[in-house]
Amino acid sequence: MKRFLAIIGLTLLLAACGNEGEEGAKEGNVVATTGQIGDAIKIIGGEHLQVTTLMGPGVDPHLYKATQSDLTKLDGAEAIFYNGLHLEGQMQDIFDQMAEEKTVLAVGEQLDKSALLADEEDAALHDPHIWFDIDLWKEVVASISHTLAEEYPAYKDDFKANEEAYLAQLDELKKYATNRIGEIPASQRILVTAHDAFNYFGESLRFEVRGLQGLSTDAEYGVKDVQNMVNYLVENNIKAIFIESSVSDKALKAVIEGAKEKGHDVRIGGELFSDAMGAEGTEEGTYLGMYKYNIDTIVDALK
Repeated sequence: MKRFLAIIGLTLLLAACGNEGEEGAKEGNVVATTGQIGDAIKIIGGEHLQVTTLMGPGVDPHLYKATQSDLTKLDGAEAIFYNGLHLEGQMQDIFDQMAEEKTVLAVGEQLDKSALLADEEDAALHDPHIWFDIDLWKEVVASISHTLAEEYPAYKDDFKANEEAYLAQLDELKKYATNRIGEIPASQRILVTAHDAFNYFGESLRFEVRGLQGLSTDAEYGVKDVQNMVNYLVENNIKAIFIESSVSDKALKAVIEGAKEKGHDVRIGGELFSDAMGAEGTEEGTYLGMYKYNIDTIVDALK
């Protein structure tokens, strides 16, 4: 495998050398795992970086396994950015090997541990869904910008300018989200989803969050979990729950049926983007658009 990757790396290097003289060619070759990270790198890198994102719309990073094509992209990259905190658990060995030869940054693991939410089932682990706290994501953006400046010092001034402009946009997004959440009566600020991807969202916007599965979609759920969720919906008179774009809706449909059997009608309030963003080229295919879409969907369903 190492010999294969070395050959691929040499091929890509020769190809890059052959393209250096092309007018307008992007010089930096960077790979990101998730859409959220890739979007931040594209904004900061601007015209200077060629950014490849491995996981597209509807992809569950908890279960994702690298393909041979992914290995080629990773081996040819000058820098690799991933979330860490066990989000891409199936790929950790690959990142560890790549880190021996190039810049590899786990953005979530640069954050102060005191700011991270613990896994209720394992205190040694942390919730990896950090992008749902805008303030934490601003720190991630700053960390990405700093690392890119070290990797490509010729463009550090451009990176810094792009970072500052983006941080201002994130501040505006936080204000928008806070104002919209204010439209929901406090007693109705309960978000029920397929898995525990929205705990940072709840902490930052004072929302109660419940997920049928744990922090990872790799976690098992059973009949008892469904029954407990049904009882919770009935007891709290919850009228709407939300499916996720990257998670099967089978379990939540079972919850809806269970509530119906108890005489309580629950509807699907909409589909949220949790571990993956929308399609490239759409508003929801950006972090700002994805977050705004989720806020509008939640508020419109619950208020």
